[in-house]
Amino acid sequence: MLVGAAFMLVAAIGVLRFPDLFTRMQAGTKAGTLGIGCLLAAVAMHFGEMVVSAHALLITLFFMLTSPVAMHRVGRAAHRIGVPLWEGTHRDELRESLGGEAQAPRAAEDAGAAEDDLGASERGPSSSPRGDD
Repeated sequence: MLVGAAFMLVAAIGVLRFPDLFTRMQAGTKAGTLGIGCLLAAVAMHFGEMVVSAHALLITLFFMLTSPVAMHRVGRAAHRIGVPLWEGTHRDELRESLGGEAQAPRAAEDAGAAEDDLGASERGPSSSPRGDD
């Protein structure tokens, strides 16, 4: 149980200390998954019942299958919308694999969308966005 708690502590420290979203996700996913697995193994050994061990095994397998996939999807979405990489990053392999087609941050487009939203909120709910009241 202490090994699992130690891995969970390392994951938490990594999430707090790493410089950007992508390295934080790595720390949380890898150490967190290993920590959960160790904690559930300790629970299974402590109770020593087949039902508890089966549940612990199924939960561990579920976590090992879903956590990396979910973080992969979050990472791709963050890269796609232009979340900045840490300045110490030497190579953007995803951008290279996409042929340099990763989207850059759309500050001008986002600012225009924010103005549209602001204009809609100033008009109120009863007015139409086309102005044909």
